[in-house]
Amino acid sequence: MSLLLPLVAQVGPASALPSTANPYASSLPIEIIEKKDAEAARRAREAQVVRLPTSGAGGGANGGAGSGCMNAVEANPQRSAELAQAALGNAIGRERVRAGLCLGAALSALDRWDEARSAFVAARDAADVADHSSRARLGAMAGNAALASGQPGQAIALLGPAATEAKIIGDAELTASIALDRARALVGVKQTGEAAAALAEARAAQPGNAQAWLLSATLSRREDKLAQAQAQIEKAATLAPQDPEIGLEAGVIAMLSGNEEAARRSWQSVLAAGAGSDAAATAKQYLSQLGPDTTTKAVP
Repeated sequence: MSLLLPLVAQVGPASALPSTANPYASSLPIEIIEKKDAEAARRAREAQVVRLPTSGAGGGANGGAGSGCMNAVEANPQRSAELAQAALGNAIGRERVRAGLCLGAALSALDRWDEARSAFVAARDAADVADHSSRARLGAMAGNAALASGQPGQAIALLGPAATEAKIIGDAELTASIALDRARALVGVKQTGEAAAALAEARAAQPGNAQAWLLSATLSRREDKLAQAQAQIEKAATLAPQDPEIGLEAGVIAMLSGNEEAARRSWQSVLAAGAGSDAAATAKQYLSQLGPDTTTKAVP
């Protein structure tokens, strides 16, 4: 049997104990929607794998440098940045887009986020105005880099046009991904109403995206809309029953709803899934705030 039980069975009904006046709420560590720099960096690196226009038959010097750079980013980002910068010197048209993508990816791997953002923006601007796919993806990467550098306002400005381009090509997955990043950025500038609208857009574009439902539940919980948060976290748990972040959030919502038993079950399942993980460390911290479980009776 899986160590992590289906979390949908562990989320207690919010209507059972609806009170939010719980002192536990004030002692919660940083919330899921407020992603750490490491998480933003991971997302930005994942976004590096995109399909942009190729250099055409036979390639060439610039094409070889660009392809070699992208293949080597993970192994040697510094060298990849040098290759991309050199390729940019003589690159035109599509190759300028590819070299700029590679430079941004390499700089992201080096945690040089401001420079990465500039490189992605330059690559986006070098793409043909009719190449909506490349412009959407590069704009999304630039927005990711802005988020990673702690500049949510810049991210909003970059992600808006990227969202428009993604909708033009009808890419539901990309539309949802950009909407999620816009939501994070909007939370960063304290525009929670707009963030909720962005999350609703993400859910509509990709109803099976568990992350969209998770972040929606987190934001609803932050806004003290516990019944709504409960429904959203249940949906997230149905889509990804073994996601530890969903287990953590399910416990928080249950606790704020007054259902300590359900909260404890959620956090214990996260802890059981892997004692060495970051999620398990957070679950352990949550459980320590609860104290010992007094509901279990010893067998005579």
